[in-house]
Amino acid sequence: MTDAATCCPRCAHPTLEHLFASPVPGVWDVLQCARCLYCWRTGEPDRRTRREAYPESFRLTVDDLDHAPEVPVVPPLRPSV
Repeated sequence: MTDAATCCPRCAHPTLEHLFASPVPGVWDVLQCARCLYCWRTGEPDRRTRREAYPESFRLTVDDLDHAPEVPVVPPLRPSV
């Protein structure tokens, strides 16, 4: 990974998954948090990639995640007319 990311910017979880690397080696990587599933590219600004710069109003805690409402299922498509 090209970034020194050690935790998720959104929820501070330490387990990150490396999803993709840039076509040009070492330019950027796409990371995903194992807990909240937030994804980011390491080349983005600090406000998207670093916990200390991530907007406080968008940060999540373990309690926030444990009590989050269930995401609704996408309804079936309407039949074409």
